[in-house]
Amino acid sequence: MQTLRASKCGLSTTQLPSSILDVLDSLTKAGYEAYIVGGGVRDMMLGLNPKDFDAVTNATPAQVKEVFGRRCRIIGRRFELAHVYSGRELIEVATFRAPPKKAVTSASGMILRDNNWGTIEQDFARRDFSINTLYYQPRQGTVLDFCHAVDDIKTRTLRFLGEPAQRFEEDPVRMLRALRFAAKLNFQIDQSIIDVFDDEMTQLLRDVSPHRLYDESQKLFTMGHLTRVLPMLIEFGVWKQLFAEIPPNLTAFIERAAKNTDQRIQIGKTINPAFFYAVLLWRPFLERCDFYLNKGVVPAEARAQAGLDVLKRQATRTIIPRFAETFIREVWEMQTRLLNPKPQQIEALAGHARFRAGFDFLLLREKSGDNSTDGMGVWWEAYQEMSADQKEATIRQYNRQRSKTRRKASEIEQTKVSEIEPLVNVPEPRNRRAKKERVRADDSASRFIEKASNQSGQINSDHPILKRKRVQRDLQQVVFGPTQ
Repeated sequence: MQTLRASKCGLSTTQLPSSILDVLDSLTKAGYEAYIVGGGVRDMMLGLNPKDFDAVTNATPAQVKEVFGRRCRIIGRRFELAHVYSGRELIEVATFRAPPKKAVTSASGMILRDNNWGTIEQDFARRDFSINTLYYQPRQGTVLDFCHAVDDIKTRTLRFLGEPAQRFEEDPVRMLRALRFAAKLNFQIDQSIIDVFDDEMTQLLRDVSPHRLYDESQKLFTMGHLTRVLPMLIEFGVWKQLFAEIPPNLTAFIERAAKNTDQRIQIGKTINPAFFYAVLLWRPFLERCDFYLNKGVVPAEARAQAGLDVLKRQATRTIIPRFAETFIREVWEMQTRLLNPKPQQIEALAGHARFRAGFDFLLLREKSGDNSTDGMGVWWEAYQEMSADQKEATIRQYNRQRSKTRRKASEIEQTKVSEIEPLVNVPEPRNRRAKKERVRADDSASRFIEKASNQSGQINSDHPILKRKRVQRDLQQVVFGPTQ
């Protein structure tokens, strides 16, 4: 172990929020050791802005609870932790871990219980990546480095502590963490990790809870480097373990959506991780819709059932929460409404709660080369920037164009249906009165044909209408007039 000066590592208390300093000072004042550990120290040394800070101490979760009282909440069963609230901030406080006295593992070697307290040296040995093993005490201005982790940070190398295969077996989620750190930090994965990172090893992810895999997938989607990590998921065979029905190839739609997501994160905009799930599952959803439509199911019911099927299938790998499933299905349903909106509903549709997400989805489809959008993505984009008068004029123009298109489609359909040419070419009526007279004449002719067929005896005793049983009703039991 080597003790380094924090200033030489580029660390200073001015970089830290008051919440983490409050937690460390409270634990130190109570007589315990307390350090900042993990990604917060690593990111500050790399010149990044950490999203949060984790603390580690020799106090047990129960003792941490005694120090902070009602500000502390103990969570976790497999890995017990203390959540301490400092103002509006939440600080995660972990206790030094020791090797388990009696290993409680699954058949594949995954640790099921890990609540054995120990020393800081034992805690270091239990951690996964070397770059996450720096212990920073800001009040003392020191950094404890047990395995030359500073050198790995300088050389941008992602290296395991101990045997990589054993580390993956202890917790298969470390495979996702390895790819996430490599993509986010632009680090090189050590060759010893690559050698064991094969298809057989990725099968261990099937033993992980689908709820936990969903949480890890959200971290992949929201870290701001989605375009870099997606090819790595395919390369290392993790893709097929996370996504049930999504082919392991990046379409233009997925690539554009990933790029757009990263850009929004970089400029500080919020994103909904469920949106990218809607993008990934779009093709399986369309294929399932076609399956039901070919069976003769009504389009609205086909879309509803297809959405349920696709999300249920994906739940075998990552269980998407109910609110996120609702969001995904609403975004898919908005595509139909945005492609062919009724003129009188355009204004209300623009104020729909899911309009923005549905519009972004439609525009991404259009810009990625989807010709089925018919240019409606650009149309809605222009519509949002118009004044009230311009919107009314645009809706009127859209209505005229829509009527014209439907009229042409109707004429084409009638041309296909009429296979027998009439004996006499009767010109089409030009005004409304002539059209009504034409309809009356057609109705009279159909009634004449029906009467003649009845007189000719085509409807006989075997006809279904004559086989219907007539029920005799007793009129004495019928009550006429209003009843209670």
